Amino acid sequence: MISAATPKLTRNEALKAGDPLLAGTIAQTLAEPASDRFSEDDNEFLKFHGVYQQDDRDKRKTGKQFIFMVRGRLPGGAVSPSVYLGFDQLCECYGNNTLRITTRQGFQFHGVTKGNLGKFMKGLNEATATTLAACGDVNRNVMAAPTPATSPLVDEIQRQARKVSDALLPKTRAYHQIWVEGTELKLTDEDANFVDPLYGKTYLPRKFKVAFAIPPLNDIDVFTNDCGFIAIIEDGQLAGYNLLAGGGMGMSHGNAQTYPRLADVVGFIRPDRVIETAKGVVTIHRDFGDRTNRKHARLKYVIAERGVPWFREELERRLGFKFEEPQPYAFTQQGDLYGWHRQFDGHFFLGLFVENGRIKDAGPRRLKTALRRVVEQFKPDLRLTPSQNILLVNVPPAVRDDITRVLAEHGVPVENQASVIRRASIACPALPTCGLALAESERIMPEVLDRIEDVLAELELKEEEIIIRMTGCPNGCARPFTAELGLVGRAPGKYQLYVGGNQSGTRLGELLRQSVKADDIANELRPWFSRFACERLGAERFGDFCQRVLLREAPSAVPMSEAMVAHS
Repeated sequence: MISAATPKLTRNEALKAGDPLLAGTIAQTLAEPASDRFSEDDNEFLKFHGVYQQDDRDKRKTGKQFIFMVRGRLPGGAVSPSVYLGFDQLCECYGNNTLRITTRQGFQFHGVTKGNLGKFMKGLNEATATTLAACGDVNRNVMAAPTPATSPLVDEIQRQARKVSDALLPKTRAYHQIWVEGTELKLTDEDANFVDPLYGKTYLPRKFKVAFAIPPLNDIDVFTNDCGFIAIIEDGQLAGYNLLAGGGMGMSHGNAQTYPRLADVVGFIRPDRVIETAKGVVTIHRDFGDRTNRKHARLKYVIAERGVPWFREELERRLGFKFEEPQPYAFTQQGDLYGWHRQFDGHFFLGLFVENGRIKDAGPRRLKTALRRVVEQFKPDLRLTPSQNILLVNVPPAVRDDITRVLAEHGVPVENQASVIRRASIACPALPTCGLALAESERIMPEVLDRIEDVLAELELKEEEIIIRMTGCPNGCARPFTAELGLVGRAPGKYQLYVGGNQSGTRLGELLRQSVKADDIANELRPWFSRFACERLGAERFGDFCQRVLLREAPSAVPMSEAMVAHS
């Protein structure tokens, strides 16, 4: 009898099995001043510690110059004044003097050298922050609705997100010993047989993402997460959550086994069931995810191929209770509020636009210095948004005008902060730091938007909000596949054009153009915008118009939903 061959596991699976503490030789390499980089194996372990080894791709012609991106784990995007000031100082001393807000409500630091990495990480932990599990094959930063004016329950759900984040942290002691104590990990017999109580010996097949949303505002794109919780509010109280599972944006060009997918609604749970439910979803990914192909290793493929009924039954079996039927809910929009707004408790918050999430001083707009001055003097709490902006929250009414004045002195207005198109746009960092980038994103997005705005002005659509998102590759970190217009890097200077996402973030767009040069994007869009101006129905949005008209006329466009069915 011939038995089936055992599937070959990926290289990452062997690395995790061989070193379940995730320590590698990181500490030893840190102590080697002559080296400017870590080994390829250690590079994989570093990700679990919130660190990516990169090189400046603008300088490759003269040889690789290794630098590091460090990502903080900040559940719900909540940042205390002391942590923010610590971050501000760290990026100035050891990074490139900018702070980058991620699309998962975290901060990234760019340009850290190996010689400064140990000092940087120690300083970050001394600022009472951590980078543990900000990357790697574990649960990433837990997202939560950040805006205080949307519901009186925002703070309660923020607390819930922090509890879930803590519950899903890996238990290895390597992080603390390497980065906090600054010593080489001394292995014991117990360490040799270490098995994480949640993740097991080899952790997850790939990353895992959790998010909390409060209808009607889908400001975190909850359907793009592996595990989502939609708050159900009854009579002003949190009744529970609708559980979502199986979302994810990443795909690979030319690989039909990969595709973006929106999560499915699984059932309703009470608030006291959240942590155990999140853990249960994690274990299904752990046990059924593909460990032979990392491009096919997300939970979304498990659910797409096995079905939602199977997933619900398996999760109920693991949890030992039945889900209730999903409760009614409705999302109407996404995005952030800008300027001053009153909170439910009588305090104020200020929404500040941060173009592509990069906090820096640039010409007359000295945003980085302004924020430091405001936080030092007035000590507001801060929250980062999934649209890469920043909120100053819990501001007493008495200091509101003073904060406005300090910002104005540094060229940062609180009204009319940016055009309507820019306020609805986001972009990933891409070149020159991201090793996955196929094309520019953050650096070219302002110029692309300039040209798009010129076309819209010609067509008398200048004040029309269109959600535009750009990524340098199809991994989709800026969630382009749910945008009304998504620009996805395909090759140097070339982009795919997706259209048809909606205002509420509950629909995937469709591919309408396979490859368009960056310089031609605005002209490619001109006839589409022209028809939109003439043929829209009432106040119809661009994404809805594309679904109703343009995509129906394009025989080559393949709806994402049909693509998913074909692979299930």
